[in-house]
Amino acid sequence: MSDWIAGALASASSAVTTIENNPVLNMSIFAVFVAVTMFIVIRASRNNRSAADYYAGGRSFSGPQNGFAISGDYLSAASFLGIVGAIAVNGYDGFLYSIGFLVAWLVALLLVAELMRNTGKFTMADVLSFRLKQAPVRMAAAITTLAVCFFYLLAQMAGAGGLVSLLMGIEGQVGQSLVIAVVGVIMVIYVLVGGMKGTTWVQIVKAFLLIGGAIVMTIWVLAINGFSINALLESAVAANPAGDAILGPGLQYANPVDFLSLGLALVLGTAGLPHVLMRFYTVPTAKEARRSVVWAIWLIGLFYLLTLVLGYGAGALVGPEQILAAPGGVNSAAPLLANALGGPILMGFISAVAFATILAVVAGLTITASASFAHDIYANVIKKGRATGEGEVRVARITTLVVGALAIVGGIGVQGQNVAFLVSLAFAVAASANLPTILYSLFWRGFTTAGAVLSMYGGLASALVLIVLSPVFSGAETSVFPSIDIAVFPLSNPGIISIPVGFLLGFLGSFIGRGREDPRLAAEMEVRSLTGHGAEKATSH
Repeated sequence: MSDWIAGALASASSAVTTIENNPVLNMSIFAVFVAVTMFIVIRASRNNRSAADYYAGGRSFSGPQNGFAISGDYLSAASFLGIVGAIAVNGYDGFLYSIGFLVAWLVALLLVAELMRNTGKFTMADVLSFRLKQAPVRMAAAITTLAVCFFYLLAQMAGAGGLVSLLMGIEGQVGQSLVIAVVGVIMVIYVLVGGMKGTTWVQIVKAFLLIGGAIVMTIWVLAINGFSINALLESAVAANPAGDAILGPGLQYANPVDFLSLGLALVLGTAGLPHVLMRFYTVPTAKEARRSVVWAIWLIGLFYLLTLVLGYGAGALVGPEQILAAPGGVNSAAPLLANALGGPILMGFISAVAFATILAVVAGLTITASASFAHDIYANVIKKGRATGEGEVRVARITTLVVGALAIVGGIGVQGQNVAFLVSLAFAVAASANLPTILYSLFWRGFTTAGAVLSMYGGLASALVLIVLSPVFSGAETSVFPSIDIAVFPLSNPGIISIPVGFLLGFLGSFIGRGREDPRLAAEMEVRSLTGHGAEKATSH
């Protein structure tokens, strides 16, 4: 056994200086994945006859199936590519993303998931507008949903560009931009053809492969280090120029306030992510919703524990310099670790799994964005509830094309950014614009339409303005626009300011509009959310 470990360690060490990249093999594996998932999508699409089929998969999925799909939706490119890269390069500060995402998932489950599923129909706005005025609340909720989905899509597209560039050995911005465009087109096809049903099956397959691949790589890394975490950490310290600093906080976030702001955004953001909450509408009963939660907790919790080993393993066996110098930069850590462990075949397989991860998540985001526009703005604001199911689905498909085009353009603009970091911005927007209104709607009978609208627009505006005025947007080498400098807000994440602003505006707005809401609807919503009574027949009032 010791001879095998020594041989594996020597092989992995040699991989630090040599990447055996085989673009033909990599793309062949990738093509198989795309073909299989496309077949699944086409098969699933045969039963897409109504809005409920397109948006919620006909509520036909069991708890375990939906649990895998939820984990597939939640474990995005940020979870695999971004976090592994962040830990490999920055150590402890990178692992904060794993902790934050996991704790955030538990917060979402305890506070809002089942209550929203019991109250709503297809979208987050169904819940938020249940006891408030339809038009203004649905419009605000749809706009915040689209903003969150757009930021999340940027992260996935950036990850896709870096990943496929590494697979193909593509250097330069033009080549990566072309890759992002191709990813966007495939994503649009998935959603147009398969709807929620096809997207869900892709997420189930992807979750199984991603978690399975992560388990295999984790066991391999531990075997090389004698199944000793201490030995792994010592190897990572020796390979990193920062040395022992990767074992403590401060390497990436020297400012403790920035660290706290990021933590707040991660922990509170998931409960406001519309594409994750929308998954709970795909099961037929509240009991199945709870079963899906249990499955998702185990799968997501297991995966985030594995990222610690994978991140430090990539730092030890590949090295931060080689990771940062590779096409895709910090997002290349996981594929490069696979190459160090098992050569080009394992690298091709893990990269294809990561690509399937991106496709599944962007499909889920896109269908959420299109459902929000078609169901909330078109059907319930423009048509005032008189739209046909066929017309609603047609508008959703048109919206999909628009969202896909915007995602491609935005993804090209954020090339090279760490995808976990980009997702943290989406979490900040969700926690600022959506979470206050969700919690107030579910738990405070005195909440009003004025409070909801002010909270959503104010939280969204404060988050976006602070992001634009931060080093993320301009003024630094790693900024989206490094050639200009309008950075006056010192923090990289706006959560510590914008989240309290969203809550405060919701509170103040409710006093401005006090006494204008129907208390009977508030009582009905409370009964629905706690008991699930009428959940399957929830309609706009």
